[in-house]
Amino acid sequence: MPKMKTHSGAKKRFRKTAKGKLRGRRAYSSHILEKKSPDRKRRFSRPSEISEADRKRVNKLLVKGGR
Repeated sequence: MPKMKTHSGAKKRFRKTAKGKLRGRRAYSSHILEKKSPDRKRRFSRPSEISEADRKRVNKLLVKGGR
């Protein structure tokens, strides 16, 4: 059998922290920025932690053979 591969789209978008948490880009940060406050836009630049609900799904894409 061939080896399972990591999902190449997921590996570009998510990153594991040292403690094993998942971080990714924040939602709502790419367009319609005029009406958003500068404080809010600044927060968008920092990565956010992936929620518990999505963590299992994202982990499956990142871990080789996890599918």
